[in-house]
Formats: sequence, structure tokens, C-alpha cells
Amino acid sequence: MLCIAAGALVTTLAVESFTLAWTHSIERIRWEEDWRIEAGRLRIVEARIRGAGAGMEPPAGAVLENGVWRYRPAAAPLARLRLANSAFTPGYELCADGRCRPLAQLAGGAENEPLELFACTGGDDAR
Repeated sequence: MLCIAAGALVTTLAVESFTLAWTHSIERIRWEEDWRIEAGRLRIVEARIRGAGAGMEPPAGAVLENGVWRYRPAAAPLARLRLANSAFTPGYELCADGRCRPLAQLAGGAENEPLELFACTGGDDAR
């Protein structure tokens, strides 16, 4: 299960994997990251950039397929993923089971409140 926290509110989703997507605030190019919950942590599996621009250079080893740069980030699994949530930039989307929804909406309509994603432990999932 995935927990989404905004302030004191924690929402859960019954998923083992998900895609986190957003639009770059300057270049207006979509980014996507595929994540899995493994051993109580979040592991990034693949990332995609639908173009290139300022601060969006694909890393070494990225492959261009149909206008999309695909790569596998070499990052250790995370206990928590903390995300900005500003009313001044387009928000994140969380995609799972063939459906994408605004992450802030899933977090109970949080606005200008940082969001945290983490694997639910089955306990009280408090911070």
C-alpha cells in the first residue's frame, strides 16, 4: 500500500506500483517516473522525459524512443519521497491501474503543503 501525506492527513492507495508524472514548469515538457513498493521502500524503476530543454538533459545511457528519452535511474530505494506542492506550478499526477489523478487531490485537496509518499507499514503510518 502507498501512503500519501499532506500535513496531518494521510491517505492510502492499494497499489504496489505507480507512475508519478508532472510537467516541467518552464519548458512545459512532461516527465514520468515509474515506482514500485519493495521491502517497505519506494524504488524508482524507470524514468521518461518527453523532450529536452533547460535543466532537462537526459542522463548518460538514456535511449530516445519515439521522441521520449527513457532511462533507469541508479538510485537507492527511498523510505520517503517528499514533493513540493505549489499553487504556482502544475501539480503532480499519480497514475495507477490505468488512471491518472492529481496527487494533491488524492492527498485530500492539499494546497501549498509539501506531499510525502511512502510505503504504508500497516501500523498507524504516522510520521
